[in-house]
Amino acid sequence: MRLKSFFAKGSALLALALVPMTASAITCDEITNMVRVNVPSNIVVSTIQSSGTRFTPADIQCLQAAGMPADVVGAAQAQAAAAAPVPQPMPAPLPNPTMLPPLPTPQPVPMPGLGDEQLGSDIPGEGAADADGCGSKVLEQLIAAQRAKKNLTASKGLFDLLQQRKFPQCETKIQYYLAKSLYELEMYHGAQFYFMEVVRRGPQNAYFKYALPRLVAIAELTGNDTELLRIVHKIPPEAFPRNAQDHLYYLLGRKHFEAGNLSAAVDQFKRVSAKSELYMRAKYYEGVVLNEQKKLRSAVAAFREVYQAKVQLTNTDPRYVQEVEDLKDLAIMNIARVYFGLQRFENAENYYALVDRESSYWPDSLFERAWSNFHMYDLNETLGLLLTANSPYFTNHEYNPELTVLRALTFWSLCDFDEVERILIKFEGDTKPQAAELKNFLNQYKSEQGQELADKAFDAYFIDGSAQSTLPKSMFHRVLRNRDLSSLIRHMDMMEDEIALIDHQKAIWKDTVGDHIKKVMAADRERYKKRAGLVMLAEMAKQQKALDDLLLQSEIIRFEVVDAQRKDYEFRAGNPDVDQVDERTIDFATSKDIIYWPFNGEFWKDELGYYRYTEEPQCN
Repeated sequence: MRLKSFFAKGSALLALALVPMTASAITCDEITNMVRVNVPSNIVVSTIQSSGTRFTPADIQCLQAAGMPADVVGAAQAQAAAAAPVPQPMPAPLPNPTMLPPLPTPQPVPMPGLGDEQLGSDIPGEGAADADGCGSKVLEQLIAAQRAKKNLTASKGLFDLLQQRKFPQCETKIQYYLAKSLYELEMYHGAQFYFMEVVRRGPQNAYFKYALPRLVAIAELTGNDTELLRIVHKIPPEAFPRNAQDHLYYLLGRKHFEAGNLSAAVDQFKRVSAKSELYMRAKYYEGVVLNEQKKLRSAVAAFREVYQAKVQLTNTDPRYVQEVEDLKDLAIMNIARVYFGLQRFENAENYYALVDRESSYWPDSLFERAWSNFHMYDLNETLGLLLTANSPYFTNHEYNPELTVLRALTFWSLCDFDEVERILIKFEGDTKPQAAELKNFLNQYKSEQGQELADKAFDAYFIDGSAQSTLPKSMFHRVLRNRDLSSLIRHMDMMEDEIALIDHQKAIWKDTVGDHIKKVMAADRERYKKRAGLVMLAEMAKQQKALDDLLLQSEIIRFEVVDAQRKDYEFRAGNPDVDQVDERTIDFATSKDIIYWPFNGEFWKDELGYYRYTEEPQCN
């Protein structure tokens, strides 16, 4: 799943044989997501029935409030019971308002403090939890071995105790120290499983406040918050452990945001400490929420604080450094978008110009800046910015078909109708097959039978590949900006590394503890792939809708071109002297500070962003 090629077949990282699907709990959020991507009701009902989930009255109420079809609600009611498992909601994609797009989804990055230097081999106060009456000599010896860094020995013995159920009253304690052993062996997914078992027992459990910070650390390492998002709203904020508070406040804010509880989301984001690694991200979300609430002055203040934040980079990992830079650039762009929405185009232009040319989002800023110049009727500047944004330096990674439509609109405003028609004919020729492929792909998975629907959608492009695909790689780069999707892929990559680590152990450990962890990972991998498939389908549905809209705009513009050409011919026929215009010679040396060179079709990196057309309007 390391995606060296989007269409490479037999990828070493994802070419594992799929394990048989096992029944897996399904939640209100996951059912809602399936319906929203137009999965047929009969498939949703079949999925509910085969999941084995026992739904609570709250689950039924959630489905009804979400407006789910009657047969879907009925299927859930048929399986309702008093005791419900921990739900597994899939984080909903962030909304995409016109002037403020979703939060960035850069590749997840490891955070500092993942080892014992921060959490400690023995967390302060952990010994008090051990005074719980579980004083079995065998258990205490295994805990002593774990603390002595004999983690293979400890994990094997603790695993055997769980399997034999010799001390059921001590099960939480055994799970906690087994998780610690695996954590220190860098088998993070196995550790996550057992820490989650401890956390599920709730804050009244003596090991809860020690297991939860470890879960947070693993989430920071993998970049995948989905496990924590399943439970964070069930934990009272006053029960958040001190060394995990900021991350949990941030996740609780996200949970409220995705549920549409905007005021509650802001309250949680504001609780994230300014010293936290997540402070900038929380403040960015705060700006997004305030913008949605039309509190534009406060939104700009929040984005400005992100941009001006003085970050002490204790973590110098390149991915983390890149994420900080991306957040700063996106904060500036969102300030520009606020001004653009207010039709203060000059202010918007000034803010877009602040995005550094080395930024990951510089091509996006150029495109949006071109829109500002278009509205200010600086059409030659608009064309110059679009030329840079569409240069070979970016086309392999930046997918922005709207750029071509804006270019056509600009030539339309210059009354160069022949150029408009040429641009749009090529655009439609390139885009219609892509839109058709997306439509056929989405329709295929809307009608697919069986529970592996989303798995197959994910496999189609990210595992099996598609040699006949018309979709450019740049579109998949755009899809992978979704943080939920990219974090799931990173986590599945790490599972592969963990399996390799397990396979290098001695048989007595590998065939017992290791075998169990691999079964856990196999089931979770299928669950993650299903979630990744749902996110991918949602992203591809957005792209298909966008392409359909752009193709419709293209047809309208071409219709207007024909009408404008007719009027132009009529005008010229009645005014024969119009075409007798003297040719002008352009002077490329108009300033002592700037040297002007005519563009010859070659792109040079140091010239990017400085192109400007010299088109004269041909309107009559």
